[in-house]
Amino acid sequence: MRVTFRILALAAVAASAASCGDASRTGKSPVILVVNSLVAGAGGGANKTQTGILLSDVVTNVTTPSPCSPASPCATVFNDLGTAVLSLQQKNPTIAPTGLNAVTIDRVHIEYIRADGRNTQGVDVPFSFDGATTGTVQPAAPATLVFEIVRHVAKEESPLVQLVNSSNIITTIAHVTFYGHDQAGNEINVTGSIQIDFGNFGDS
Repeated sequence: MRVTFRILALAAVAASAASCGDASRTGKSPVILVVNSLVAGAGGGANKTQTGILLSDVVTNVTTPSPCSPASPCATVFNDLGTAVLSLQQKNPTIAPTGLNAVTIDRVHIEYIRADGRNTQGVDVPFSFDGATTGTVQPAAPATLVFEIVRHVAKEESPLVQLVNSSNIITTIAHVTFYGHDQAGNEINVTGSIQIDFGNFGDS
């Protein structure tokens, strides 16, 4: 019985330590930032609907304004935008949130990877980058943030520029990390992911 009791006691201590470790890895803030949804839409063209999979057109033929026309369209590069809905959860649900728990987001980091492991930036996938987006997530009110998920310059660099005259498609996963701080100064971040297919798609 004593041996059994000691084993159970050690197991309880280990579980407690693991729980504390998980909490410490989420930072010092008493809240956790949550990505409720993450969608994106292609820039330019007639259809700008944002969905859970982004078809990023590396070049778009526009027919207006002049001198662009249906007979002589202009090859144009557009950036792509993403939209995220963020909310907060209390680490300790028994404690009521206060205004100090509100989290202000001020930076977003985008990194592209491929499922096949070919992840050399500028060769297999576009370069990662940091951008700015600002919004405050209140404890009881999710916030919607709009941000740039594919830059103009990415479509003018390798490996995307090679897709302009190719039928190939590059499928990536974009890891989108939002960085901010609560009103007490505690840093906090969260990462969401979305699939992005790059190619020279047909223009409507």
